[in-house]
Amino acid sequence: MGDQIGIRLTGSGGQGLILGGIILAEAALRDGKNAIQSQSYGPEARGGASKSEVIISDEEIDFPKVDKADLILALTQIAYDKYANTAKNMGILLVDSSVIINQDLNSGKIVSVPILETANEILGKPMVANIVALGVIQELLNCVSKDALEVAVLNRVPKGTEELNKNALIEGYKLVK
Repeated sequence: MGDQIGIRLTGSGGQGLILGGIILAEAALRDGKNAIQSQSYGPEARGGASKSEVIISDEEIDFPKVDKADLILALTQIAYDKYANTAKNMGILLVDSSVIINQDLNSGKIVSVPILETANEILGKPMVANIVALGVIQELLNCVSKDALEVAVLNRVPKGTEELNKNALIEGYKLVK
């Protein structure tokens, strides 16, 4: 994947993808890497398209924007339709299993896993889908260590939800196995 990894997290506002990006960047910093996180919202924060980008590098990061991403997460159909074609040729397109994949898509590897369903059904809390997704991303890219990711998650989630979020990470890891 080279020295620099660009990750684009996309979905709808309210799915916690901005927080997900911040957690991923914090985990990278804990691992002694450089990281930059940026975000943009659609016209309405909740329900509109939401995008968070993270660049993780062992070297200095020259440009703070992700051009073609090594991994794109698309949690919604709208996000997929908008961002699916912004992956590198050999990049990974990670989609929630509810997303319908266009067959002509020119992408390296497509991984479709039930992120939202895992959050809803197994964990009983739709709002931890972002943390489930981080578990999947860690397992696919190994761009941050599991230890650093767990510490970053526990640092950033609301008090009292630590156990739930720890379980969400573990469920995310399991989806890739």
